[in-house]
Amino acid sequence: MEKLYDVVIIGSGPAGLTAAVYGKRAELSMVVIEKEMASGGQVLNTYEVDNYPGLPGINGYELGMKFRDHAEKLGAEFVMDEVLRIEEVDGLYTVVAEEGSYVTKTVIIATGAHHRKLSVIGEEELTGMGVSYCATCDGAFFRNKVTAVVGGGDVAIEDAIFLSRMCKKVYLIHRRDELRGAKTLQTQLFSLDNVEVIWDSVVDKIDGGDQVESLDVRNVITGDTRKLPVDGVFIAVGINPESKAFDNLVEMDHGYIKAGEDCETNVPGIFAAGDVRTKQLRQISTAVSDGANAITSVERYLSHQ
Repeated sequence: MEKLYDVVIIGSGPAGLTAAVYGKRAELSMVVIEKEMASGGQVLNTYEVDNYPGLPGINGYELGMKFRDHAEKLGAEFVMDEVLRIEEVDGLYTVVAEEGSYVTKTVIIATGAHHRKLSVIGEEELTGMGVSYCATCDGAFFRNKVTAVVGGGDVAIEDAIFLSRMCKKVYLIHRRDELRGAKTLQTQLFSLDNVEVIWDSVVDKIDGGDQVESLDVRNVITGDTRKLPVDGVFIAVGINPESKAFDNLVEMDHGYIKAGEDCETNVPGIFAAGDVRTKQLRQISTAVSDGANAITSVERYLSHQ
């Protein structure tokens, strides 16, 4: 007979690993399904994490391994597989993956999200060395330095405003001649003396050795190019939630699974935690909180079955 789990956790970033820790402490039968070789999610790509309480300056990979080690020491079971869909049969759920299926009473979807990339030369090589996708995470490393933000929506404008408080100079590079962000944010942005908007322009290349040194910027109207000296570049051209496998299963908002602080979706027994759910702030600390809340909701759900 196929094993029946209390909960299957999909994803092994901070949310999924925290859920694993809390799940084992609650003595739930569970398995964590991860599609990558290493646990930790996006944190693995972060050179230095300086805003996780109690561990200032920790290497992102090391932090991810600490989360994983904690869960393993409590006896959490991990399998490497890629989930294709979730099916409901007779009040139970079958998590169908490429290598196998897992029958469970509840599911926590903690698959995260990934930042859209520019896909230009130097981006991958210099990620964590001046290329960042999170101003609130990494902005403090660029105090009194020159930075650039690429994008034109709310997040890009907010990032530029945030960076202006600590950076000597901030460039906002946008491919159009007007921003897409909220007018109130634009008003605030245009009032800042140390922020310069570079209109109708794109980044063709990110240059540097061990650290970002400059950007190759091209005007899309005139074709003119320039080399822009910067110490760092923050890419804010959107985020894609990893939720495709759950289309037509739970309610979503622009690809994010609709769930509140209790991580409950509109489908009883299915919960969403971390960056994949609708939320105000996507950070390691909020993902950890979600993982704990999700297990609490799972326990409550199971107690009423």
